[in-house]
Amino acid sequence: MLLRLAITAIILAILAMGIDMGDSARAIAAIDLRYLALVLGLVAIDRAVMILRWVLLLRASGINISTRDAARLFLVSSFVGSFLPAGVGADAARAYGLSRETTSGSEALASVAVDRILGVFSIVVMSMVGVIAWAPAREDWRIAAAILGLTIACSAVFWAGDWLRWAIPDAHHQHSIARRALRISDAVGRYRGRSSVLAHVMAWSIVVQVLRITQAYFLGLGLGLTVPYSYYLLFMPLGLLMLLLPISISGFGAPQAGFVWMLRPVGVPDAQSFALSTLIVLTGLAGNIPGLWLWLRQRREIL
Repeated sequence: MLLRLAITAIILAILAMGIDMGDSARAIAAIDLRYLALVLGLVAIDRAVMILRWVLLLRASGINISTRDAARLFLVSSFVGSFLPAGVGADAARAYGLSRETTSGSEALASVAVDRILGVFSIVVMSMVGVIAWAPAREDWRIAAAILGLTIACSAVFWAGDWLRWAIPDAHHQHSIARRALRISDAVGRYRGRSSVLAHVMAWSIVVQVLRITQAYFLGLGLGLTVPYSYYLLFMPLGLLMLLLPISISGFGAPQAGFVWMLRPVGVPDAQSFALSTLIVLTGLAGNIPGLWLWLRQRREIL
């Protein structure tokens, strides 16, 4: 945690050396509130869709938990994850909370892992759409190579049990760590036989990514940016992947530097790019407010 705090602080300090933070703050303060309200509404919708796709995975794995309890776990873990490393913090909190409410810990962890895998894969799909939509990107082989690599990596996770059994000597399969890793990887692998559910969840995952790209587009319009939607389709998938990297706290730092770098080719001033990236992070955190309310309510009941 201290290392990630240090990385976040260093990156923000470097950005502050080259960006007029006063201009960024003024841009954020002057945002068109109509667009901001629209984006907050879309954030609420994408949270609902994310809960739905997780419930579908839970039902497919036979985990006996009500939709209400699943929604509570999702929202509370999203809030708690705001203070943990970006990308993995909320997932870890959700897996821990679910494992306490079900007798099958491996299936609980697998549902969260598959939810994340399909989320990443949907970002990859949207990056393909972005390459098609933004003509200059079609000629960059590195983008195609990255998309292919991520596609293979996401698919390979469903065969993780086979890979682990090959990599771990038979004599160590009964050791506690290896046994637990194999149970979880086998639980993930069982989703290979639930193709209809995977397709359903994948479709909703793509909806989530479209919602998030659209949120960024409307925030840009609220800031007065004239960047076409087709370019958001190209750069936002990479930005979303950077938000998932566990090297920052709540998405501050490295992802913001990435957004600034990716918006330079279309002539967006760094101060405006930093304002946009900050608003993307803040509106995402606003979606965790229901989790804060549920967490406080839960604590009052315990006390």
